[in-house]
Amino acid sequence: MQFVLYVFLAFVCEYVDSTLGMGYGTTLTPLLLFIGFDPLQIVPAVLFSEFVTGILVCIFHHRFGNVFFDFRSDDRIRRSKLGFLGYIPRSFDAKITYMLIVMGVIGVLIAVFFSLNVSKFILKLYIGLMIFFIGIYILFRMKKPSIFRWRKFIIIAILSGFNKGASGGGYGPLVTGGQVVSGRSAKSSVGSTSLAEGIVCFVGFFAYLFARGRIHWTLALPMLLGAVLSTPFSAYTVNKVPEKMLKVIIGLVTILLGILTLIKVF
Repeated sequence: MQFVLYVFLAFVCEYVDSTLGMGYGTTLTPLLLFIGFDPLQIVPAVLFSEFVTGILVCIFHHRFGNVFFDFRSDDRIRRSKLGFLGYIPRSFDAKITYMLIVMGVIGVLIAVFFSLNVSKFILKLYIGLMIFFIGIYILFRMKKPSIFRWRKFIIIAILSGFNKGASGGGYGPLVTGGQVVSGRSAKSSVGSTSLAEGIVCFVGFFAYLFARGRIHWTLALPMLLGAVLSTPFSAYTVNKVPEKMLKVIIGLVTILLGILTLIKVF
């Protein structure tokens, strides 16, 4: 019975996350804490399931035409030991995702130093306010044409990695909402966020595995099953929901998550 419950919770939370590009860990972690799990049992399980589903759901987003990923092998780059595993991004969506990963790593490294010198209260307050005002900005700019700006996007990508490294949260809302603010379509933003966050979670999961040497598999496996089952449904939903409606939903959910973060702070 408990196995079915964990599968169901992961299915619902991952459906929301893969449809809107945010909300999996934010909603699932408090529920599991309420059930009685320890944070050190929950976080690696969340990272493990989100890593697998992040990669899987981006495949479905690609198949449904929400994004177009094109990473091609380049022998010159492989020989010079540059690029991501010897592959270079060719499509615009691939370039965006590549930059999210690279800038996210930079943001994480900055966060490691910064978090040692700033109180957790200030960090969480900053993240909550930033997420909240990005949601406000998305709704405010709804009727105005958006032009993609690389400079604005790179700042958002670094800040999102910073958030993840400083507090473990605030990644999805900022990356998805920030891409929309930068001028990207909502559908493409969701697809890119899924892949980038999946790779970030991959690194985080193996860091936990290396540090602790064990994972609570009785929680991780049902979470993985539920999350994987939701991926085709979420990608299909993104494909069918009108762009304008998806932007409104992303804006409202971003505001809600910002408010919830601020409530936790105070």
